[in-house]
Amino acid sequence: MRLCVIVVRPVTRLMFRFSWGGQQHLPPTGGVILVVNHVSLLDPFTVARFTWDAGRIPRFMIKESLFGVFFIGAALRGARQIRVRRGTNAANTALRAAEEALEDGEAVVVYPEGTVTRDPDWWPMLGKTGLARLWLATGVPVIPMAQWGQQRAWDYHSGRLRLFPRKKVVVVAGAPVDLSRFRGRPLTPELLREITDAAFSAVRDLVAVERGEAAPDAFFVGGDRAAS
Repeated sequence: MRLCVIVVRPVTRLMFRFSWGGQQHLPPTGGVILVVNHVSLLDPFTVARFTWDAGRIPRFMIKESLFGVFFIGAALRGARQIRVRRGTNAANTALRAAEEALEDGEAVVVYPEGTVTRDPDWWPMLGKTGLARLWLATGVPVIPMAQWGQQRAWDYHSGRLRLFPRKKVVVVAGAPVDLSRFRGRPLTPELLREITDAAFSAVRDLVAVERGEAAPDAFFVGGDRAAS
């Protein structure tokens, strides 16, 4: 992890002009779920730096294919990041690893969208419910985090890479999401959806503040918007 920090700090400083906000909302110790929107393939680097600067070591849930990339895979394994095998029963193994990390007092970063948003206006997409399962299993604080600006450096939709001039990037954390109303209810797909949408709506609201725009009333889903 320290090697990653040594590499990431100067690289991100060259690419971005940072604006941090709300780092005081990250508890200094104890398990915590950091829920983040996904706007660029570059944004995990800025989330990692934001979290490190706030005094916490981030544990990301990362798709398995990256673990096979030379040097990157070695760095991910050495930094104890969580391997996610999508579309298989092994995905439950990743959730269990994340639960164990939270129970050990670590900060786990969750991208509910699972990939860079496909919303043409870069708003968050409908999130997957692994987030809800993690919270129900551990009860740790859920901190919403919004980021904006990385897509101007690497536009996933067009494939366009424009690193210079440096782009302004904002990462901001909000107060813990109050999910107490969901405790004690039977475990159903509807409950998992409600918890996930409640947490990710807080992220969407933070994005709206940073963009200075009203957020859409629904999450984007495969070419359309679903009620939230």
